[in-house]
Amino acid sequence: MQRIPPGASNQRLALAMVVAMNPVGLAVTLRVRMSAADANQSNGSVSPARILALFSDAATELMIRLDGDEGSLRALQQVELLAPVYVGDYIEATGVLTKIGNTTRQLAFEARKVATYARGEDLALTAADALASPILVCRAIGTAVVPKAQQRRPRLVLAALGTRKDSSRLPAGSVLVTPPPSIIVTPARQTPPEVMLAASILGGGVTKDHTPHIPATPEQAATEAKRCVDSGASIICLGVDDTSADAGTVASRMTDYVAAIRAVTQAVIVVSAIRPGTMDASSFLALADCGADILTASLGSFNFGDATVQTSRTVVREVTTGLRERGIPVMAEAYELGHFEEAMLLGRDRVLPAPLRLQFVFGVPGAIGAHETMLQFVSERIPKSALWFAAGVGRHQRRVTETAMRLGGHVRLGLADNIYHRRGVLAETSALFIERSASFALNIGRQPVSPDRARVLLSLVPPPTEADTFVAQDDSSTADAEPNVDAAENDQAPISSAEGNEADES
Repeated sequence: MQRIPPGASNQRLALAMVVAMNPVGLAVTLRVRMSAADANQSNGSVSPARILALFSDAATELMIRLDGDEGSLRALQQVELLAPVYVGDYIEATGVLTKIGNTTRQLAFEARKVATYARGEDLALTAADALASPILVCRAIGTAVVPKAQQRRPRLVLAALGTRKDSSRLPAGSVLVTPPPSIIVTPARQTPPEVMLAASILGGGVTKDHTPHIPATPEQAATEAKRCVDSGASIICLGVDDTSADAGTVASRMTDYVAAIRAVTQAVIVVSAIRPGTMDASSFLALADCGADILTASLGSFNFGDATVQTSRTVVREVTTGLRERGIPVMAEAYELGHFEEAMLLGRDRVLPAPLRLQFVFGVPGAIGAHETMLQFVSERIPKSALWFAAGVGRHQRRVTETAMRLGGHVRLGLADNIYHRRGVLAETSALFIERSASFALNIGRQPVSPDRARVLLSLVPPPTEADTFVAQDDSSTADAEPNVDAAENDQAPISSAEGNEADES
């Protein structure tokens, strides 16, 4: 480093520091809240041009710091719009110098959402959340130009230099406080970019006696399934509505339901035989030929409201082994923490083949509670290779599913889990819950997937190869967080979303 003669001014010190330092890696960050003036659609979404304007502002500040001139941002390349931005969102736009030529400066840009409105019918209009993990909404590469004659070499680090009596030696330490010279400045993503939405349109013991909107015939189920898929669902879940029916009757009805749904949609179909009483292996295996893509397996006994589902470990092994031998994919359903441990054991013993598919149901009275800390615990214990879904019963549905999506899980929701849209108002369709969850997922940077993509994620089909993608493209070109509900409030929340539970936490 150049040695400065005694008596040199602070200005000369700063200039010498700039010359000696490599400014690659210099970064600036701007934080701006999106206003109503930035919206370009009726739903409050912000024009991508507003984010690109922030990149331009970041580039201008970098040029001022480096060259003492605003210069000009000549081009943006590789622009990626990764998540929507809405009015009220706080956006951090960061620009980083990655390469410096005689007159050109190469830059990398990223914009992250760090805070957003908390949308909900029972929330104040001013409710908002700071995001624990910022959401990457846009990134780009840019080129800025500062003509040689305009490069003033400003006192870039002068403000950071301390006053020293001995000016013959430059101060030690990092005068220029910037991130390390790395283009990517966003923390590693904690949640997957995609989410599967499963619509529970039938089951939980919910019948027409509870709500007129629950499907009761194959035709009604098919109409409801298509409505949910059109709203963003990729999976349709069917459970037992008539808990007094025998295993043969349930299997016959499910076969009819599955066939009707197959005729109108390509959604993944999951069928469950779980209901109150003593469950034997035949109750589950009777559904093996109903045509579903996945069958659920209860992993143990648990309280079912005032009733009990009794499933011994021997039966669990018989069911999971029988389904594996028949080549039928399994969704392990957990109502207690012990069920999760059983799933891990069955996975280690290869009784449940990888990848594990886990469905947690929270909020059943007498079973696992619908508390955020419980979901956090479960999410931290699940192997990275496993896929997990969360469902919340009754009033807990919205809080459970939104928390699960924030934690990286997939979700199940619908009339079989909760029949109320809000207090005292029956939901007319499961699609209402799917549509709301799809909107929430997009707002936190997760994209609801199609049924075809869900089949890949669930390992029902192999992922497409590059050749498959090329053929498909060729064909297409030629074709035309709230407070926990304490125990006293939870006493009235039944497993059936219909009994004594007046509202989802909308």
